[in-house]
Amino acid sequence: MAGPAAPANPAGFDAAPLRRAARWRAGEFAFWLLPVAAYFVFPDDLALVSQVVITALFVLSLDLVLGYAGIVSLGHAAFFGLGAYAAGLMAQAGWGDPTLGLAGAAAVAGAAGFASSFLVLRGADLTRLMVTLGVASMLFVTANKLTPITGGLDGLQGVAVQPLLGRYAFDLYGRTAYVYCVAVLFVLFWVARRIVHSPFGLSLQGIRQNPLRMPALGTPVQARLVAVYTLGAAYAGVAGGLLTQTTQFVSIDVLSFSRSAEVLLILVLGGTGSLYGAMLGTLVYMTVHHLLAGLNPQYWQFWLGLVLIGVVLFARDGLMGGLRALRAAAARWRGPRPGGAG
Repeated sequence: MAGPAAPANPAGFDAAPLRRAARWRAGEFAFWLLPVAAYFVFPDDLALVSQVVITALFVLSLDLVLGYAGIVSLGHAAFFGLGAYAAGLMAQAGWGDPTLGLAGAAAVAGAAGFASSFLVLRGADLTRLMVTLGVASMLFVTANKLTPITGGLDGLQGVAVQPLLGRYAFDLYGRTAYVYCVAVLFVLFWVARRIVHSPFGLSLQGIRQNPLRMPALGTPVQARLVAVYTLGAAYAGVAGGLLTQTTQFVSIDVLSFSRSAEVLLILVLGGTGSLYGAMLGTLVYMTVHHLLAGLNPQYWQFWLGLVLIGVVLFARDGLMGGLRALRAAAARWRGPRPGGAG
């Protein structure tokens, strides 16, 4: 006689909230119509808009590491630069296929993220800041010294990228590059969205909020942090590879501290722990940056600083936090729904 059937979910885990959170909402569809509209609204500025898309992917990679796992970093440009140089060197060697170059950039940056994660994750927040900054500084100096390979301060030149899918060449107007960058961003965003709305992503948020309690619940904290750090590094490598392929040049600036600081600033501006915060922060920062630099080339950094201070004062959790606060205020203003529902 057969015994009683085992319960379908022995751990008692209710996946329904995750499934509800993973559903796409109308606002998200509207958001992703913006890149489509930009193709037609800014046909002469697609090269500039492509840089916004690439930066958004770079900020998204840091959001996975900092916003969801709580791993602070001041050297995230190390993986961005490794991806940029990997794609450029592959193109110089005759492997100029764009998709192959992105795969190589992701592999190199991901491998570096995996190797350095065991050192980065050993300490607390301040230690991690110093270690990540030290790793990025070492790579910057190494790239500067290896002039025959990297070009040093002159940059890596002679990068020849083959047509996308063997048919669509990268034109001077940036049409192919823009569509290519948006497609890569959307695919990787979709993957990241699936991850953060999975039990793995939920455990990352638990680790960020209470790293001491999660091991008691059976969560392999170290393995989860290594995995997300490697993933974030691979995402940053893809962003660097996109920059190389769309500009066909690699500057040593891709490994600089200023790039790491800028991406951290953009993420804080948009709001950590929100994938759309990374996208919104990039859009606002680069738009304001472009407008202020055109209006006041000498003191644009002063006015940009005022804008950032204003966001910090009135939106403590970044732009996404401010939008959530406005939405909650609007809900309170409307009052309870008919029938007693709040």
